[in-house]
Amino acid sequence: MKQQPQAPSHPYPAPVLSKADINLLPLKKYEGPVAVIADDETLRRTMPELLAEKILGFDIEIRPSFKVGDHFSPALLQLAGKKKVFLVQLKKVKHVHVLDALFSDDRVIKTGVAVSGDIEKLHEIMDFAPVAFIDLGKMAAKKGIKANGVRTLAAQLLGFRISKGAQCSNWERSELASAQILYAATDAWVCREIYLSLEKMPDIKAKSSPNLSDSDSVSVSKAD
Repeated sequence: MKQQPQAPSHPYPAPVLSKADINLLPLKKYEGPVAVIADDETLRRTMPELLAEKILGFDIEIRPSFKVGDHFSPALLQLAGKKKVFLVQLKKVKHVHVLDALFSDDRVIKTGVAVSGDIEKLHEIMDFAPVAFIDLGKMAAKKGIKANGVRTLAAQLLGFRISKGAQCSNWERSELASAQILYAATDAWVCREIYLSLEKMPDIKAKSSPNLSDSDSVSVSKAD
């Protein structure tokens, strides 16, 4: 029997795992509480809780397009805090600008993969100046890790794989299926876990300051 690959806690640099190696890793999912926010009043009440977080795993989901010319705006916003994941059904919230305060707050890190693209999509439905958004792919590159996707980074850094089975489901449906909720919550949660792991690792090219450089973050522009 082939021995299951083990990802070290904080490799430097991390070994490159093949797709076959990743498929041998144990499957893991988020197991904590999830708050599904589907109306303006619930979002308004949740904002103080979100603003009290220091680090939020960040992602969005968009209805998949199967026809040339189809275009869909973001349907779901995923934010993973320390003890809870928040899923905002953007199609059911009328006043999405309430989120401006969070997206522009430099005290709350929002971290995910390919965040510039997600910010660009969010700008289709709301206007905000993005502050303290951290791209995990860029952050990983500074640690010598040649991986960009959430699944690959989770395998490299955390030693487990996550399911992508619900990725192409309809995120605009009024009531999300339990499989969609679990998938969306896991994606945001693992982004936060990846950030926490990367934060403990030294940069390959050490800088005088331990803080993240501008190349890791998105501040006031729509794209890097």
